[in-house]
Amino acid sequence: MRKKVALACTECNQRNYTTEKTAQTSERIEIKKFCKRCGRHTLHRETK
Repeated sequence: MRKKVALACTECNQRNYTTEKTAQTSERIEIKKFCKRCGRHTLHRETK
């Protein structure tokens, strides 16, 4: 079963993206993506 999660920019804390991950994974996802607010690629982390 897959679980929907939101990704937030670590620089400005804006929630820009949503993605899915397996429900069994307890680790938080960290992906480098483009932030529209910052105007550059930044690290995005999974939020609660």
